[in-house]
Amino acid sequence: MKRALRQISWTSLILASFGFIGTLLIAGTEAITHERIAENHRQLLLKSLHTLVPKERMDNDPYRDKILIQAASLSKNPTPVYRVRKEGKPVAVILSPVAPDGYSGSITLLVGIYLDGTLAGVRVSSHRETPGLGDGIESQRSDWILGFNGKSLHNPTQKGWAVKRDNGQFDQFTGATITPRAVVKAVYKTLLYFQTHQEMLFNTPTATATATAGNDHE
Repeated sequence: MKRALRQISWTSLILASFGFIGTLLIAGTEAITHERIAENHRQLLLKSLHTLVPKERMDNDPYRDKILIQAASLSKNPTPVYRVRKEGKPVAVILSPVAPDGYSGSITLLVGIYLDGTLAGVRVSSHRETPGLGDGIESQRSDWILGFNGKSLHNPTQKGWAVKRDNGQFDQFTGATITPRAVVKAVYKTLLYFQTHQEMLFNTPTATATATAGNDHE
């Protein structure tokens, strides 16, 4: 009886040891995988940021020089803002607003704005628009999104910040007006926000940035 109990105890101990070792291996693998995924995400995002603002115009890492802002006009969630600097001086910011009124749902953007208020460019980072119609907002599908380059809050005028069907300056897609309309509207709101909060966007310390920095209630 005692021998049987000892065998059961040893068996339980061995099983527990294997379980503990297995848990450590899984945890270690997850930690390594998480770090790898995070670094891949960083590299992909940096590639997108460099598409908007060339590398030669910065000497900082905008991925790390980031704050979060709570701005109702840009998104219901905290909006990332990546700051671009050279020799410590502000060059541009790249905001990631969300157009909530796309045809198939929300459209997440990257909007680069230089210090003088002109657009470095706009890119779509995620959307669910209809292939062959609304996906013309992707730079890989058409050059429509490049039409924002060099524009500003006053170029075109406020009336011009709309699609042509709404008497604005920007083209719409054949059979798909809602998608470009949503993007134009979101980019204009981002320029408005930049005009009002420019100093805060550049000067909020990265280490102390919070989701409430630059809160608005539009």
